[in-house]
Amino acid sequence: MRFTQFNSGRAMATTALPDVRHDGVMTWTAPDLTRDDFPLVLTEREALEAFITWHRQTLLWKVAGLTGDQLVSRSIPTSTMTLLGIVRHMAQVERHWWRHRVAGDDVLDLYLDDDEWTSVDPRHAAEDYQQLLDEWPAVDQVAGRYDLDDTFDRRGERWSIRTLYLHLIEEWARHNGHADLIREAIDGETGE
Repeated sequence: MRFTQFNSGRAMATTALPDVRHDGVMTWTAPDLTRDDFPLVLTEREALEAFITWHRQTLLWKVAGLTGDQLVSRSIPTSTMTLLGIVRHMAQVERHWWRHRVAGDDVLDLYLDDDEWTSVDPRHAAEDYQQLLDEWPAVDQVAGRYDLDDTFDRRGERWSIRTLYLHLIEEWARHNGHADLIREAIDGETGE
């Protein structure tokens, strides 16, 4: 997987999703990628964007090389959390916060009533993965229109764009920790 820079300076995935035939059955496998390093001396905005990008790439790195069936496997039988569920959830999270809450766009939720966790289907893994990739340029365009001190309303509370970045970094980090454990349970792969 290759990454290219967009106006916001964030690296975004650009690749066609490969399909591989096995015994006449179409099987999709998440593409490989290499995460990009970033300098450690950055402006505040650049640092916030760099950490979001790092976490985005980390999730893609965690699912790389896995099939749709592997992406929907549950490492803990009592939990509905899967790697594909995390992919779907993070697409929903970014869409909701940036496009709905910040920009006020009339965009539909991608999933309703926690369906991102419970309605995973290995046959739709490629589309769900692509949905996440497609969401990033849209949310980055919204983010680029606002200063860190700009505010928006969330259920009667005022949030700054700065606070939203920090919240999203926390959200990404939490779910990447989950992804690390799920991936290790699938095939033993670990990593930072």
